[in-house]
Amino acid sequence: MTGQLERSTIAADGIIAPLRHTIFRRIWLASLLSNLGLLIQGVGAAWAMTQMTASADKVALVQTALMLPVMLISMPAGAIADMHDRRIVALISLVISFTGATVLSVLSWLGRVTPEILLASCFVVGSGMALFGPAWQSSVSEQVPAETLPSAVALNGISYNIARSFGPAIGGVIVAGAGAVAAFAANAILYIPLFTVLFLWRRTMPPSRLPRERLNRAIVSGVRYISNSPSIRIVLTRTLVTGVLGGSVSALMPLVARDLLNGGAQTYGIMLGAFGMGAVIGALNIAEVRKRMTGEAAVRACALSMGGAIAAIALSHQPVLTAAALVVAGASWMLAVALFNIGVQLSAPRWVAGRSLAAFQAAISGGIALGSWGWGRLTDAAGVEIALLVSAGLMFLSPLLGLLLRMPRVGARDEDAEVLADPEVRLALTGRSGPLVVEIEYRVPQDNARAFHNVMQDVQLSRQRNGAYGWSIARDIADPELWTERYHCPTWFDYLRQRNRPTQSERALHQRAMDFHLGPDPVRIRRMLERPFGSVRWKDDTPDRAAGEVLPVATTAGGPA
Repeated sequence: MTGQLERSTIAADGIIAPLRHTIFRRIWLASLLSNLGLLIQGVGAAWAMTQMTASADKVALVQTALMLPVMLISMPAGAIADMHDRRIVALISLVISFTGATVLSVLSWLGRVTPEILLASCFVVGSGMALFGPAWQSSVSEQVPAETLPSAVALNGISYNIARSFGPAIGGVIVAGAGAVAAFAANAILYIPLFTVLFLWRRTMPPSRLPRERLNRAIVSGVRYISNSPSIRIVLTRTLVTGVLGGSVSALMPLVARDLLNGGAQTYGIMLGAFGMGAVIGALNIAEVRKRMTGEAAVRACALSMGGAIAAIALSHQPVLTAAALVVAGASWMLAVALFNIGVQLSAPRWVAGRSLAAFQAAISGGIALGSWGWGRLTDAAGVEIALLVSAGLMFLSPLLGLLLRMPRVGARDEDAEVLADPEVRLALTGRSGPLVVEIEYRVPQDNARAFHNVMQDVQLSRQRNGAYGWSIARDIADPELWTERYHCPTWFDYLRQRNRPTQSERALHQRAMDFHLGPDPVRIRRMLERPFGSVRWKDDTPDRAAGEVLPVATTAGGPA
């Protein structure tokens, strides 16, 4: 029901609803120019590589160099985006990419570019974009209301693909008329508008009750959340597979233009433009597709359509037919990627949004990077046509993955729940005191034992993805109605974070578990300090307390754990 309401909201507001919000509109327009520059550079880099070497492997590595950093540093980038001001993180990332593009422009102008320097410069530009992506995407929810978030996600995809529709063609003209150096310089210049808009954005950061996590702990928290979120794991797996199998189109496009169509830089740009035009068509129809089809049905349809389009690209030697197939491939690709992106954005709470989106970026970019390398090697061995036909065949088979990993239903974003008051403490604690052990005792009628145990399996995932470890549930053999849930948190601050991270639906799940409790007394909760050496008082002010005795954190009769 929630999903239907959310989809109807998108349809009512329309895809352009987020553009009514000034800050989103400004950033969106500036990002359009930035994407345009990036794609112009991509044309220049790919074509420059074809001029320096005949190796299909190295041509495909241009795409790998741009995408591999996303796979390698996405999770640290996501953690940084969640820990720090996302605006500042985005500005720093743009400086990195601008520096890479500027250095490449200067070296190209001086005639000092080699295949290795070209790949290294692309890697630097890709690294900046890898750091930029999670900060930019996770800040979208701060620029628009929750009801327009899916449309904003789609618009960001449209931004890239509008640029993809025109950028490669413009890049082809620039490269043909002024050389690759002009394409590299254009990319550097087109970073400036986005940098300016972000610099002028006065983002309001909500105050935090607790100090930020350390980077390594934040990365672990993100990995733990994803690994204990079945829906996100499924989406990321399907994303990775789609990236590997569908990455053949972008990786081998220069060779399609050169070897199958016997064209030059302009042909290459036009073919990429056709793919981008199809992607825009796909993005404009995301709301309608989500309204009429389930996520699984839509992803299957996209895979089959893209498989057919890739096969047509492999067999066609006519630019018009290849361009038509690329329009279909672009629409299918964009729809699939946008569905995966929306699935991740609406499944992750705000505290881990950057890390979840970083994992999505790592999945799609890592899939494209690994796939590009593989398709390049296969092309060297068997030719462009065979490589594309193999890609098409595997894409046709990919919907079978849905039999094991069915796409989850995605509704409205699960909003954060209200902040809970800290529990009463009678023991001197610091933020680093720990580990903390939490025990929750439930008295459950024996007739409800199986139903309670099933609910507790979902509670386990909820506790673990929000920061708990060592979770267990035990039943008293002498008193079968008595159940004890037990879990650990590394430190006192980690426990306070874990206690306030659950979303509204998770709080409702915890309440469902407590509703099984029987008896006049409420659920009993104990919070205890494990390894309490530092809390021992050799001289205690309380005369009736035994020396060396350690008190647990105050035990309460009930309430949230």
